[in-house]
Amino acid sequence: MQRLRSSGTSILGSLVAVPQLKRKALNSWAAMQDTYFSAKDIFDRHKAVFTIGTSIASVTTAWIGYSIRHLHERRVDQRLETIEKAMSSNYNLGHSEIRKITGSGSVSAPTCVATAGTALIIGYGLGWRGGKWHANRQFRKEQMKLLGQIKPRGWELLGRVTTQDGYILSMQRIPEGQSGKTSGNRPPVLLQHGLLMDGITWLLLPPDQSLAFVLADNGFDVWLANTRGTKYSSGHTSLSPNDPAYWNWSWDELVAYDLPATFHYVHDQSGQKLHYIGHSLVNQLLNTLRSAALLSPIAFVGQMASPLARYAADNFIGEDLYWLGVKEFNPRGEAVIKLLQDICSKPGVDCTNLLTSFTGKNCCLNSSIVDVFLDHEPQPTATKNLIHLAQMIREGNIAMYDYNNADENRKHYGQPTPPVYNMTSIPNDIPLFLGCGGKDALSDVKDVKLLLNSLKDHDGDKLVVLHRDDFAHADFVMGENAKPVVYDPLMAFFRLQ
Repeated sequence: MQRLRSSGTSILGSLVAVPQLKRKALNSWAAMQDTYFSAKDIFDRHKAVFTIGTSIASVTTAWIGYSIRHLHERRVDQRLETIEKAMSSNYNLGHSEIRKITGSGSVSAPTCVATAGTALIIGYGLGWRGGKWHANRQFRKEQMKLLGQIKPRGWELLGRVTTQDGYILSMQRIPEGQSGKTSGNRPPVLLQHGLLMDGITWLLLPPDQSLAFVLADNGFDVWLANTRGTKYSSGHTSLSPNDPAYWNWSWDELVAYDLPATFHYVHDQSGQKLHYIGHSLVNQLLNTLRSAALLSPIAFVGQMASPLARYAADNFIGEDLYWLGVKEFNPRGEAVIKLLQDICSKPGVDCTNLLTSFTGKNCCLNSSIVDVFLDHEPQPTATKNLIHLAQMIREGNIAMYDYNNADENRKHYGQPTPPVYNMTSIPNDIPLFLGCGGKDALSDVKDVKLLLNSLKDHDGDKLVVLHRDDFAHADFVMGENAKPVVYDPLMAFFRLQ
């Protein structure tokens, strides 16, 4: 509203408005095209259901219409017979004379055409609705299988991976797209979620927009990872999540155990090198990779602008929780909710929109996807993991966990201070795709520049950087326009490798 008021009626305002109107018109046209092709795609994939549904609904509607008409005609005939008897007895009129007075009651051609046309339109509408219901039901069924809410068939069983330190991780797989099996080998793609998330991150959008389903529909063999401590990876060979020792891990263990275990599992199952897609935390890469895509990479974190993360790091909130005995950081738990309430009451921390306060102002999330997100996320993690992240925010480097004790550090690392991760150890010839956003409060542009600087010796034709000035952290996985602006270029990049 303020923008409209301030534009005025000046020539300059009109000139400025022209490109805006043009952009809106182009966006509207693009939206209409997306709707058309989305509807066409749904119809093509379920053509038989739509055709049979429409035919059955049309015939049923026509039958009901003609049955009603026949019933009506019978009642009219009964009424006429009654009138005929009365007229015959009172006025001595014959049957033929009465019929001339009341009319023949014959059915006209326009009436038949109108009835048939109405039946066809209603039938088409009911058939389309039925077909769409079937398509959505099939998608929901597949989604529930992936989420572990219904038991899948044998060949769709979830993968179970046991790490060297005993954590049992579950993996979901989408071996084929909705169109069915395709010829040839499907290149495997491993999708790794970020902090406080799990594999459901990649399934939140509708099927024609979620990265996992988009990849499967485009010929990739898709695998979803779930790191330790999340809903689908809460197992351990000897520990329970109720044991404090279960939560004795940080980013170091995710890099050293979880990621290699999932890499090797996908590689062994598929027999091929894999593409890797990671959102948020950056991990060390292995020689089982064909290529890697890092979306909103969190590697260097010294310039992190998120007010919530910054306040928690600067005020040692994680350390306080840890020493109070809170080893599991559960965002839905009473202790963490109270902590967030305390942080949000501090000056300079605006939690009116909690997601924005954490990730930055996302440009392209609709309210419905945020509701779906909150139904499944955020997920628990170890308090020690958040302490590790806070240490890197305060120090501005990527180092291993600091025990804040020289002797304890020596015990773990053989030196008084924790070693620094060497990002330059990433092979220069491995194809890399980096996606970053100008409004991202977790993966700040300045930190991304530091990451790119560490990759300055990377082969020029092996590094692709996609920057969206209007994107924040969540837009890369939940943005309604993520498919055309991020996923399509990403798939084109994969196909070149």
